[in-house]
Amino acid sequence: MINPAKLEEIAKQITSNMPQGVKNLADTLEGKTKQVLQNKLAEMDFVSREEFDVQSQVLIRTREKLTELEAKVALLEQQLSTETDTE
Repeated sequence: MINPAKLEEIAKQITSNMPQGVKNLADTLEGKTKQVLQNKLAEMDFVSREEFDVQSQVLIRTREKLTELEAKVALLEQQLSTETDTE
């Protein structure tokens, strides 16, 4: 298996021996690529992780309330059924 530390060392050696122009080009390319990706992701209308987590918590609370209301409705239906049976 390839040692990750050795790969990192080799990558650092290659980078340190590159001409400055190539390093600048790589940095520029990386910056432009990040910018393009960020712009495209923003256009895709994704929600942030924070917003997702908030909505997940809202959904959990809503489900809990729905379960409570279902139980209350069942109890009221049972009481109503019992009252009509005794009449």
